[in-house]
Amino acid sequence: MSDALTRILNYMSLPVVVAVASGSAAELAGLLPGDEIVAIDGEVPTDVIRWQLLVDEADPTLTVQRGGVSRDTRVVKAAGQPLGAEVDSSIFDRVRTCDNHCEFCFIYQLPKGMRRSLYLKDDDYRLSFLYGNFTTLTRFTEADLERVVTERLSPLYVSIHATDPAVRTRMLRNPRGGYSLRWLKALLDCNIEVNGQIVVCPGINDADVLDDTLLGVLDRFPELRSLAVVPLGVSAHNHESSMRPHTQNEAVDVVRTVERWQERFLNVLGRRMVFAADEYYLLAEKSFPEVDTYEDFPMHEDGIGMARAFEAGFTGKRLSDVGPRAGFFQWVDGAPAQGYRAPRMGASSNRGGEIASSDSLEGAKPIPVEIGTRDNAPVGILTGAYGAKILSPLLESQGRRKARIIEVENRFFGGNVKVSGLMVGEDLHRVLSSEPEGHRYLLPDVCLNNGRFLDGLSPADLPREVEVIATDGASLRSALRTTTRSKDLQQGTPI
Repeated sequence: MSDALTRILNYMSLPVVVAVASGSAAELAGLLPGDEIVAIDGEVPTDVIRWQLLVDEADPTLTVQRGGVSRDTRVVKAAGQPLGAEVDSSIFDRVRTCDNHCEFCFIYQLPKGMRRSLYLKDDDYRLSFLYGNFTTLTRFTEADLERVVTERLSPLYVSIHATDPAVRTRMLRNPRGGYSLRWLKALLDCNIEVNGQIVVCPGINDADVLDDTLLGVLDRFPELRSLAVVPLGVSAHNHESSMRPHTQNEAVDVVRTVERWQERFLNVLGRRMVFAADEYYLLAEKSFPEVDTYEDFPMHEDGIGMARAFEAGFTGKRLSDVGPRAGFFQWVDGAPAQGYRAPRMGASSNRGGEIASSDSLEGAKPIPVEIGTRDNAPVGILTGAYGAKILSPLLESQGRRKARIIEVENRFFGGNVKVSGLMVGEDLHRVLSSEPEGHRYLLPDVCLNNGRFLDGLSPADLPREVEVIATDGASLRSALRTTTRSKDLQQGTPI
């Protein structure tokens, strides 16, 4: 091993093979789980993105370390043929951490005692590409731009918050915040698809500042694919006195501002571009916009249009590829090597029957839901406070019968945290302890990461058996209509 390669490896971990597909090129070359990959054709891959590009080449030579001994292994394969080996993480060198100090940062508001990886603040464009994490671009460089453009790492997700340099600097508490949006302009000029986000903090970047920001976006960044306007989350562990939840009137104002600018963007660009989070409509007690308003749901995973997309799936209407994907907190336990986007759960086995996907619903008409027919057991749907507001009218419109909403108060985070994706085992355990046995309890997979809740518990730790289902309307509808109960249900196994 060369001295240069040794120096590089001192600053990074090695990708470790965790699985080898039977009959694959990797198996024929003798790769085994546990092998450490030192280099590919002499290059040390720094992340799963580079790994994918290198092993996609014909006949790559892998420098493999096994039992402390390194050897070169030539893998015979055609260009584009899968290698057939998965590695254990997404970033092999060090994650680029965030050096901003945003008052509204949710990482600062986490309770103590959670697993260590959850407290790491990243500002890494690679995780933006892989998982949809938002980057502020304050640590972005010329070399990063060159790589993004050369390898076409698109889409990326950028936190804008404000286009006024002084306001953005104040919000990020970083002097580079005032001019780092120049990188956003550079990315757009190179035809990199970018989705933007504005986290609105009452009294700081709402009202006139929000108007000014949306004007700035139209003037400077009209090529943005979409722009999500979302409220800040305030947990019970917040220590910033200036950070507080929105009032109803403030939520109404944000919705009005966004809808006014949607019309302006539509007139100028032919598309709405900017969207308010579902949470704003719930806070404002306003009806959600119609499905067509969300165009192609570009920011669904950021809480934009989830309610309408869920409703469409639940009533049997087909939408394009819309569904929850990896995002906040989903990257911390690693990404698979195959496919850039990490799946929300590690298992894919069905439980008690196959769940229909939205792709199977093309041309389907709304289907009445037959609820509670599996073993004639009553059904409880576990969800957060916001999920309950969305689900209740849907169930009632379909003939509720034995299905009921079990609203899980989030005491673990507290504050205004009411989304289902942040439900934890501790709160679910408390709620389920008072629930009767023999009922079916449906749990959305959005609150799980590799089979664990954010507090480290798993479905197997809960006092009642739960059925984990995909977080979309079609899956819930199918689960409620399932008529045959499997005899070999295993606690916590996803359906």
